[in-house]
Amino acid sequence: MTLTIRLLGKPALARRCQPIKPPRGTKAWGLLAYLLLCRRPASRRQLAGLLFSEADDPLGALRWSLAELRRALGEPGSLRGDPPQLVLPTDTVVDALLLTSGRPVTSQWLEGLSGELLEGLSFASSREFDSWLLVERRHLAGASEALLHDTALSELAAGRPDAAVQLASEAVVLNPLHEGHHELLVRGIALSGDRTGALVQADRCGEIFRRELGVAPSPAVRRAAYSLDRVPAHPSWGGRASALVQLEAGEAAAAAGAVEPALERLRRACTEAASCGDLALRARALVALGTMLIHAVRGRDEEGAAVLHQAIAVAERAGDRVSSVAAHRELGYISVQSGQRERAEVWLSKAEVMAEGDDEIASVRAVQGMNYSDMADYRPALERLGESVERAEAAGNGRLVAWSLSLLGRVHLLRGDDAAALTPIDRSLDLVEAEHWLAFRPWPETLRAELDVRAGDLDGAAERLGHAFTLACQADDPCWEGMSARGIGLLEARRGRTDEGRRWLEEAVVRCTRVPDRYEWAHGYVLDALAGAAVHAGDDSARELAERLRALASRTGMRELVVRSQIHLSYLGGGTLAAARLLARDVDNPVLDRLLVRAERG
Repeated sequence: MTLTIRLLGKPALARRCQPIKPPRGTKAWGLLAYLLLCRRPASRRQLAGLLFSEADDPLGALRWSLAELRRALGEPGSLRGDPPQLVLPTDTVVDALLLTSGRPVTSQWLEGLSGELLEGLSFASSREFDSWLLVERRHLAGASEALLHDTALSELAAGRPDAAVQLASEAVVLNPLHEGHHELLVRGIALSGDRTGALVQADRCGEIFRRELGVAPSPAVRRAAYSLDRVPAHPSWGGRASALVQLEAGEAAAAAGAVEPALERLRRACTEAASCGDLALRARALVALGTMLIHAVRGRDEEGAAVLHQAIAVAERAGDRVSSVAAHRELGYISVQSGQRERAEVWLSKAEVMAEGDDEIASVRAVQGMNYSDMADYRPALERLGESVERAEAAGNGRLVAWSLSLLGRVHLLRGDDAAALTPIDRSLDLVEAEHWLAFRPWPETLRAELDVRAGDLDGAAERLGHAFTLACQADDPCWEGMSARGIGLLEARRGRTDEGRRWLEEAVVRCTRVPDRYEWAHGYVLDALAGAAVHAGDDSARELAERLRALASRTGMRELVVRSQIHLSYLGGGTLAAARLLARDVDNPVLDRLLVRAERG
C-alpha cells in the first residue's frame, strides 16, 4: 500500500499511483507539511496558535484539520495524542523528504522535485506559519538544485554527458544566477563533443549575468568548455612509473605552494594513469587533483567536484577504499562550503561508513562538525569536533588538530561561552605557528581578536585583526579577508568611528563574495554584521540587507542566521518576533535568546 505525498508543486496524495481525495482546507495542507518537515514535535496548543489563531475556536479548528488528514491519509490511528503523532506506512514516499534522505532518486522523481513547497497556497492570515513556510520553501529549493547538480556530476563521471546536460539545464532554469549551474552545463556540453555549443552556452551565461547582475561571470564558466583539453581521455605516452613520478612531483609542488606546476603535474598523472590502466593509481591522482583544485585555487570548486566524482567512479572499480573515503569527504566539504546541507550529510555519511583509522575518521568528523556548526546544531558539532581533535592528535596530524580546534572554539564563541572558546583557539594558534601554516592563521587569529574585543582589549584586537587581514590578503583568501575585515569594522564601530566601521563591513561583504565558490557561512556572518549596523543607524539599506540575509540563510540551512535576519526585520516592521521565536526553537544558543529578549523590549 504505497502512499505518496506530494508537497512540492501543487500538493496531492496518491495510493498505488492512483490519486486519492485530498484533505479539505488549505490549512490542512499547511499542517501536514509542518508535521512532516518540522524538526521538533509541536503541542496542540502550539499548532493551533500557529495556523488557526484567527479562528473563534483555534483548538477546535485544529481538531477538524487533524480529522481531515486522518481521513485523507487513510490512517485512523494517526495524529492522536499531544503532541499529535504522524504515523504513516513504512513504504510512504514524501517528495520533500526525498531531498534530504540521501536515497537514489529516479528521473521521474527528479522532474517533480523542482516545484515550490505547497505551490499556490497562501497563509497570509497566519504570519508565523507564513514566515516558516517562506524559509522552508527557500531551503527546499536550494536542496532541489543541489540534488540536480550532484546527480548531473555523477552522470558526467559515469560517461553520460547527455543526461548530465539535461539535469544541469534544469538546475539553470531553477536558478539562472547560480554560476556553478552554468559551469556544469557548459562542461557537460563540451564533454558531449560539442565545443561550439559549450562556448555559445558560456556566452549566454555572460549575457544573463551582465543583464541581471551588472557583472560578468568568472572565467571558470568559459574555461569549462575546454574540459577535454585539460584532461585528455587517452594520452599517448608514459606508463605506471611515469604516472607515479608525476603524482609525487605534483604533491611535492602542492606542499611547496607552487599551484600551477602542481596542477600541471597532477593532470598529467591522471592522464598517464588512465593510459596505463592502473585504476588505483588513477583514483589516487584524481583525488589529489580534485583536492588541489578545491583548496589551493580560487573559483575552481566546480571543476574539483567533477574530478572527485570521477575519482569515486574509478575508486569503486579499483576497490580503492582510501581514495573513495577522501573523495567523499572532499565532496562533503564542498557541500558544506556552499551550504548544501543535505548533500553534505549524504557524502559525509558515506565517508564515515568507509573510514578506518584515527586520521581518516578525524578528517570526516571535522567536516561533519563544521556542517553542524554552520546549521547552528551546536551539540552534535561539539561532539564531532571534540572527537576529531582527539583522533587527529592520536594520528599526529597537527594541521587537522589546529583546524578542528578553531571550529570548536568558534562554536563556544558563537554561544557566548568565551572562557570555553579561549583554550581551543589559543591551542589552534600555537599549532599553526608550530606547523608554519601561515595561510590558515587569519582564521583562528580573527576568532581570537573577537574574544579580545569582548574582554575589552581593543588595542590587542586591533593588532591581531591587522595582522590577520594582511596575511589573508597575501594568501588571496576571500573568506579570511572577509572575516578579518568584519572584525575590523566592528572594532571601529566599538571605538565610535561608525562611518569607518560601516565602510569596513561593506568591504568585508565584497571581499568574501568575490569568487563563486565562497564559504556561505562566512558570507552570512559578515552580512549579519552589516545588516545589524544598518538597522542600528536607521539606514535606508537595512531592510534590503536583512532580506538578503534571510534569503541566503534560508536557502543554505543556516538556522541561527535566519533568526537573526528575522530579528533585524522586526526592528524595521517587516517581521514578527513570534515568527523569530518559532524559527529559534531548534537553536540552542543563549546569545540568540538574549537577542530575542532585547528585541521584545524594543
